[in-house]
Amino acid sequence: MEKTLLVATNNSGKLAEFRALLRPYIGKIIGLREAGLQSPEETASTFIENALLKARHASAASGLAVLADDSGLVVPALGGAPGIYSARYAGPQASDQANNNKLVSMLQKFDGPYSAYYHASLVLLRSEDDPVPIIAQANWLGEIIAQPAGSHGFGYDPHFWVSEYQCTAAELDPALKNQISHRGKALKILLSEIQQLSI
Repeated sequence: MEKTLLVATNNSGKLAEFRALLRPYIGKIIGLREAGLQSPEETASTFIENALLKARHASAASGLAVLADDSGLVVPALGGAPGIYSARYAGPQASDQANNNKLVSMLQKFDGPYSAYYHASLVLLRSEDDPVPIIAQANWLGEIIAQPAGSHGFGYDPHFWVSEYQCTAAELDPALKNQISHRGKALKILLSEIQQLSI
């Protein structure tokens, strides 16, 4: 893809991850702020529906090819919460710290360990009216720990324990995280689909 790709996010952490992962394939990648756009209200009840909603909105407003993602943390002990509300678990403008504090507080009523997984749904629209969006989804399995550790990443990463590496997601080298995370895995699937379709 040689044309500009708009990543439909205002999350600087997500945008940095997408830029790192897509740099070998796409020349110019911009976020919503650079395009002068706002995110639409996420009114759907699933990750994939919200990703499609964001992609359609951004493509209609910009006229560009758009990559949209909806992702979050799923904790079975909490009935799947925070789920699609991951970015606003503690309120509409909640900070990562506030969301993490609520997560740890909510889990205190249950016995650990607390299994969890990150989920990512990605949607690529080549145009607003693209009849066949390219969709990719992936999960990243882990556990939630009460004591945060690490300074990399964002969101729930300081509490997301990755047993394979015996550290939290926030302690992983960013390049390694990009390869093994839910977003990294979903993007590999998406790129494979793009290559098969010769886009």
